[in-house]
Amino acid sequence: MKTKVLVVDDSAFTRQIIKKILEQDSNIEVAGVATDGIDAMAKTLRLKPDIITLDFEMPEMDGFSFLRWLMRERPTPVIMVSSHADSKTVFKALELGAVDFIAKPTKRASIELQTVEKDLLRKIRGIKDIRMDLLSRNLELLDSEEDFQPAAEKTQRTINLVAVGSSTGGPAALQIILTRLPANFHAAVIVSQHMPRGFTGPLSERLDKLSAIRIKEAEDGDQLQPGRVFICPGGYHMGIKKKGEKAVISIRESILTDKYVPSVDHMMASAADAFGSNSMGVILTGMGNDGKKGMLEIKEKGGYTIAESEESAIVFGMPGEAIKAGAVEIILPISEIPAEIIRMVSNREIIRRN
Repeated sequence: MKTKVLVVDDSAFTRQIIKKILEQDSNIEVAGVATDGIDAMAKTLRLKPDIITLDFEMPEMDGFSFLRWLMRERPTPVIMVSSHADSKTVFKALELGAVDFIAKPTKRASIELQTVEKDLLRKIRGIKDIRMDLLSRNLELLDSEEDFQPAAEKTQRTINLVAVGSSTGGPAALQIILTRLPANFHAAVIVSQHMPRGFTGPLSERLDKLSAIRIKEAEDGDQLQPGRVFICPGGYHMGIKKKGEKAVISIRESILTDKYVPSVDHMMASAADAFGSNSMGVILTGMGNDGKKGMLEIKEKGGYTIAESEESAIVFGMPGEAIKAGAVEIILPISEIPAEIIRMVSNREIIRRN
């Protein structure tokens, strides 16, 4: 059965480009197009699409108003179509129930359009695995004041670096974890979230404002420090290099043939090489198998590995693949992962925050 998609956008150019991209796949059917939120409401009820691509800025009824109505009346997976200028509003839409987003197609370089094309098709193909019930449950955790405290038991390990990988559903999962880490967290944290260029900066700024721990978009040459979180910039890959006693971040640009950007595998393999048994890998919600090899390398070097469970993962692809590969030491729902990270890191006082 074909996946039915409703394309909602007030721009005729964008509607045409998205429709043309989707029609390349014989398993996808563009069931209809809508020019604003009111038109989209009527066509959602009539066409019953499996997935909706949605613009923000539209006449009559904007994307946010439509999204609120949709999640209340007929919960359906939504992929937002956003320009870099709208990047800060992306996260508002994700909190309202959108499952993912793509960069808005432009009339500029063909290489940019190829990136959008690849991103959109991959997300549409994987969206069938989206769990809307889990998405709703996890969004409730974002507003929860509950403090997840780690068990009092100590561990025999020393964790200096936590490497976290995520994709679809990741921004909410990252918020649940990072906002619960204390300011005096004793390890450095690196994050690779599948995201286009121009969006990871606003994500980092937003999470930094919400969290006690300090968070920034990573730059080439940044020195790892305990109590700091570095998020890989969209469109690039992040690794770790040792320089004497110091560990610094290495950023390199992606190429069009890269399957996943940023690459969780590259980040985690680099963490395993640099920190060995003092590294931790955490694999969260996302489609595909990025992170499977990296998690395996961390585990083989004696590091600690955590996967989000099927009980909470919006898409169980990435954690599920890592589990099947034997790369995971413990499987937990997202609500229990922060406490486990803190428990594994807080058993030592070797590194103090500068």
